[in-house]
Amino acid sequence: MTRITLMLEYFHPWTNAAGFYVARDEGWFAQAGLDVEIVVPDPARGDALAHLARHEVDFGVFPSNRLFVQREAGRPLVGIAAVNHRALETIQTVAATGIERPRDLAGRRLALNPTPRGLAMVRHLVAHDGGDPDAVTIVDSGVRELPPESFVDGEADASFGSYWAWDTLLQTGVPDAQRRIWPVDEIGAPAYHSYLLGAHEDTLETRGEIVRGFLAAARRGYLAVVQEPACALPSLERVIPYFPRALLARSLPLIATTWTHAGEWGVQREALLHPYAQWLKDHGVLRDAAQSAHAFTNAFLPDDSGR
Repeated sequence: MTRITLMLEYFHPWTNAAGFYVARDEGWFAQAGLDVEIVVPDPARGDALAHLARHEVDFGVFPSNRLFVQREAGRPLVGIAAVNHRALETIQTVAATGIERPRDLAGRRLALNPTPRGLAMVRHLVAHDGGDPDAVTIVDSGVRELPPESFVDGEADASFGSYWAWDTLLQTGVPDAQRRIWPVDEIGAPAYHSYLLGAHEDTLETRGEIVRGFLAAARRGYLAVVQEPACALPSLERVIPYFPRALLARSLPLIATTWTHAGEWGVQREALLHPYAQWLKDHGVLRDAAQSAHAFTNAFLPDDSGR
């Protein structure tokens, strides 16, 4: 067995990682000769991309925009498979604020983690709806995703960032009828892969067969959950027992819809990479969008994966 480490994208596992856990628990990684440890990042040491750059993990899950930024900084990291084929973030608020569409955020307080990309996306969405992005007051909420009670209590009027297939499903004291949740790709956001799976160029050059075996087993796991979302419940309950089964059961079929395109898992699509890189350049997040052509490869996916 070859021991490898996969680092996920968040502070704890969530349903977006279901395919990896099912592949491990069903023995599909083991059939490929792989003993896979799945870990989450220590924020004090950076995200999965930072760990990959230091050769501390073998594979990592990360946002596509962060990959472009790291490539531009000269770090030889590469996307090797798509995890999600659409945006996951939302803008959310409650009826009591009177905010009924993105342009209504002008003159209001919007909570988010004010990264360059996050600020650019908010400005884009407000302007796309005919609002004045300069009139939005930004509330720095750091990495916290504010619950709807925060808008009732006056901490902010709305937020950007919570995922429609996870955070917005968490139990809350605010009735669903009073909530307003808008997935960003339904209100004008550019198309992009929310998360990619990637590795260091050194890994691709020296351990190609391991990469291929890992991807084949991961694909098998994800397609199994797409076919039957509930099959992932036992695996997820072992690693995140502090989340209720009802939440996992509600989230799985939603997030599973983002894992494939035309029935295929893993294929990174130029239509969701190059235009997004150009959007990031146009909004000051990147200096040059041309490097996006070198940021990903589908060459290690199984031969029947439709690339």
